[in-house]
Amino acid sequence: MISDMSDETEHHPDPYSRASASAARLKEVAGMSFDAAVVLGSGWLAAADAIGQADGEIPLAGLGGFPAPTTAGHGGAVRYLNADGKRVLLFLGRVHLYEGHEPSTVVHGVRTAIAAGCRTIILTNAAGGIRADYAVGQPVLVSDHLNLTGRSPLGGPQPPAGYPGRFADLTAVYSPRLRDLARSLDPALAEGVYAALPGPHYETPAEIRMLRGLGADLVGMSTALEAIAARHLGVEVLGISLVTNAAAGLSNEVLDHADVLATARSSAEQVGSLLAQLLPRI
Repeated sequence: MISDMSDETEHHPDPYSRASASAARLKEVAGMSFDAAVVLGSGWLAAADAIGQADGEIPLAGLGGFPAPTTAGHGGAVRYLNADGKRVLLFLGRVHLYEGHEPSTVVHGVRTAIAAGCRTIILTNAAGGIRADYAVGQPVLVSDHLNLTGRSPLGGPQPPAGYPGRFADLTAVYSPRLRDLARSLDPALAEGVYAALPGPHYETPAEIRMLRGLGADLVGMSTALEAIAARHLGVEVLGISLVTNAAAGLSNEVLDHADVLATARSSAEQVGSLLAQLLPRI
């Protein structure tokens, strides 16, 4: 058992110090540092089970800085396991801007993982498919993103001494090396550009037409801010979207979060098996 340390964040004046404090508690409880972290999107719990047997699971509330998720399909815990020599964190969900959080809170898990030693971050999500040739239930590698949330985790005061400056280079935010590695395991994997919107409402058909014109292939409400925070700190990022529905106006189906979760649950195990093969090779 670990105590609730939610008040501990008040003693750390900047988000980087808060992440370091959470990482220190995480390493203390787990008894180790880590190599990689996977952040699981809506309905992705089956992927966590497929990745491997956990050595332990820690409530995020006990690490400080992690509010309880309010969105169905997102848990409030982190698992840790050994994947053939790679020490891996599995965040069983995330929080979002639309839940009323600041960007620094949205990316707290990623910054904590990096402070705990992770040099690879794998971000997963459930996404609407914009490209006509994407099938529901299909995993797609994220090649780039459009951050249309209007927010950045690098906004606000300068990062403290010892951290990179706020003007991060995002030229290759999603690692070409990791995408090539994933395709070596599954040559059928498609890739595409992910558009991140603030939500929580789904997009209108007009907005989807706009996004298509901007070059987006996928649309969702997460991932981009976490990717920015990770690249700012110099780690490699792999993004994987699971197409859970056709985007608004592209089918006659009514968009419903329950259907998104059902599709993710039925397909996530397949992607978890891919990650189980990939993680030891990162």
